[in-house]
Amino acid sequence: MVDYKKQGKKNRASGKAFELKVRKDLESKGWIVSKWANNIEFTNEGDCVKEGGKVVHEYWNGRMIPAKGQYNPFFKRIVGEGSGFPDFIAFYQPGQHPIVVKGQGDVYLYDIVGYECKINGYLDKIEKEKCKWLIENKVFNRILIASKGKKRGEIIYSDFKNQ
Repeated sequence: MVDYKKQGKKNRASGKAFELKVRKDLESKGWIVSKWANNIEFTNEGDCVKEGGKVVHEYWNGRMIPAKGQYNPFFKRIVGEGSGFPDFIAFYQPGQHPIVVKGQGDVYLYDIVGYECKINGYLDKIEKEKCKWLIENKVFNRILIASKGKKRGEIIYSDFKNQ
């Protein structure tokens, strides 16, 4: 018989460990990484575009809200504070020198990327819609999905647009 309580504990622990591993990997590559503390809330089901009776795309009415932690009455504290979507915001300066923009002087351009850590690499339907919303509303330049590779310790980064 499966003990779902133990399985859930184990899955949460391995997910946290994988997030930490991804963060250390990004920082070693020169990225500045921070935990993302916002989430997307969809206000209603939205409008559907159908072709031949099949839903092609759903347009959700969303807004960005602070990520909420869960209250544990036993410990009398908030747990799960880092529950934003995506998991991390990371940025770096592609060049060592500032770029001179006509009329503005020196400008430092940064590549701003959202990272979502998924051990298996798959997003569910709501997470995909959140990614679309974040990119369409220009919150992030792109969103990358970090997943485990076939080799031990390997991390694979795949672009959300290619999924």
